[in-house]
Amino acid sequence: MKNAVEEKWIRRFRDDDGCETKLVCFPHAGAVAGAYRTWPAGLPSDVGVLAVRYPGREDRFDDPFPPGLEALAEDIADALGELARQEIVLFGHCFGATVAHEVALRLQERGSPPAALCVSGTQPPHALPGGPVPSADEDIIAHVVGLDASRAEAFENPGMREAVLPAVRGDYRLVAGYSGGSRPPLACPVYAYAGEDDSEVTPEEIARWADLTNGAFRLRVLPGGHFYLKPQEAALLADLTGVLETVRSGTTTA
Repeated sequence: MKNAVEEKWIRRFRDDDGCETKLVCFPHAGAVAGAYRTWPAGLPSDVGVLAVRYPGREDRFDDPFPPGLEALAEDIADALGELARQEIVLFGHCFGATVAHEVALRLQERGSPPAALCVSGTQPPHALPGGPVPSADEDIIAHVVGLDASRAEAFENPGMREAVLPAVRGDYRLVAGYSGGSRPPLACPVYAYAGEDDSEVTPEEIARWADLTNGAFRLRVLPGGHFYLKPQEAALLADLTGVLETVRSGTTTA
C-alpha cells in the first residue's frame, strides 16, 4: 500500500521494482516537479527518478506554503521516511539545493542519511551573501526573467501569470526568511555543479560546499548561465550517471 504522505509530496517518473537506487530531485524556486520529467531518458534504466512536489502549484495549488524553509525541509524529510531506508541520492538546483541540503541533514539526524547530495547553482548556507531578496511582484518577475528569459512569456500572459506567480512569490518568501549559517557536516559525499557564466553565483562560491561534508567533494563546471541545466542536460545527466555508479559501487571518492 502506498504511503499517502509520500504520494502527496513525491512524483515518480520512474520507480519500478528494479530501481534499487533512486534520484530524488528538488525543483528551483517557482518550479514544479515536472521540470525533471525528461530525466529518466538520460539516466540508467535501473535508477528511480523522483521529484519533490512543493505546495502552492500543480495539483497542490491550494495547499498552504510552510512558515519557513526549515519547516518545508521537515515536511519533505517526513515524506521521505520510507524511501530514505533505501539508497537515495538528492539533487537540487538553486533554491532546490538549499532545501535538499536541509532535508539531507534531517535524514542524517534520523539515522537514514542519503547516499550522496548533489547541489547546483547556489552558495552553501554558511556563505550566503545575506542581501535583500526581491519581495514586490514586479521585482520578483524581473529577477526571474533576468535569470531565464524564456519565462518572460508566462508573466506577460495574465492567465499564466496568475497561475505561476503565487508559487514563485511563496518560494522567494521562504528564501528571504532563511538565515543560513553554520550547519553540522554531512557524512555523505557532496557533488556540486555550476554554470560557467552564472550571474548569480561563481564556481568558486559553489566550491565552498566542500566545507559541509566529512565525505568526498567534487565540483563540476558546465558551460552556460544560471539555468545551464536546460542546454547542458545531456552532459549533466551523464555526469550524474557517474555519481550514481559511484554510489552503487560503494566507492567513497568523488
